[in-house]
Parts: sequence; C-alpha cells; structure tokens
Amino acid sequence: MASSSAGFVTGLTVAALATVGFLAYQATATVPADLGKPRAGSPPAVSASKAPRTGQNPAAPPAGSGTGERVVYSVGKDRVWLVGPGEKVTRMFDVTPGTVDPAPGTYTVTSRSSAVTGTDGTPIVHVVRFTTVNDVTIGFSAAVDGSMPVPDPAVRTGGIRESRADGHAMWLFATVGAKVVVIR
Repeated sequence: MASSSAGFVTGLTVAALATVGFLAYQATATVPADLGKPRAGSPPAVSASKAPRTGQNPAAPPAGSGTGERVVYSVGKDRVWLVGPGEKVTRMFDVTPGTVDPAPGTYTVTSRSSAVTGTDGTPIVHVVRFTTVNDVTIGFSAAVDGSMPVPDPAVRTGGIRESRADGHAMWLFATVGAKVVVIR
C-alpha cells in the first residue's frame, strides 16, 4: 500500500513539474528577445509624467499628522495611512466614511471586534473603534461581502469602510491602545 501511494505522489510531482516547465516555455516563447534592451537612436522607454506634482512624497505620512507609530485618517481625502517605525508608511488606502466624522485630533483604539453587524445592518469584520461622536461609535471596518457603498445620509453611521485586504492590515496594525490621528 505504501509503495502504491509513493508511486502516485511521484507521478503527481512529475506531472506538476512538466506543466510548470511547459508554461515557462510558453511564457518565454511569446516575449520578444530584445524586450527592455535600448536600441540605438530610439527614445528612452521611460517618459516624465504629466501629472501635477504636489511636492509631497505619497509614501510619506501627511504633514501635521504627528510622530511615532500611528494610524492617520484624513476626513477630507477619505484616506488612511498606517505609519510604522521610523515614520515609514507601511500601507496607504482609500476608505468610504460613514455619515458622522470624528473631529481632527489624536485618539487611541478603544476596542476591537472580529465580526459584528454594523449600524447599517451590514455584516462586518476587523472592527477597530477609536471614538464616539454624539452616541455614534466611530471605527474602521470591512464588510464581509467586500462592498464599500456610500452610506445613506439619513442614517447616522460611524463606520469607516475599508476593503477586506485593507481591513485585515488595519486589524493587524491597530491593536487596543494604538494611536489614531484624524486630520482634515
């Protein structure tokens, strides 16, 4: 019995290696041999961007967002920066805010929940709460279905929705007591 299962595993391994080899051959067969090599008299392959320059490095923490490890949330840009050691931005992403915004200032993560139902009735995960505004809890979360719809303006919600991947990154980064800086 052991020898037949070993033979089966060997057969699967050989088939997998043959498939990978064939796919690698196909990939190289369709790529021009001179790809990426400059040709005499040709212009450089890289051109300057026509986008306006703001003067700020997009991978740097926003000005006026404090120092140290922190979550920075811009209510004006609907964007979040996770700032790690050495002022290095480890992740930057856009969010969809609720209808109630926190005031600019420095907060700390007060509680977290792995999975709950949001005030809008949506099942959410990776909930990271950091303040309350007029009885509305404000925090980051991701919808289980991955959606980030614009909230109903008639309903007071404090959930700042992230994608599932960004919510997972926030969950790993912002434990209870972590600093959250809200800027305009």
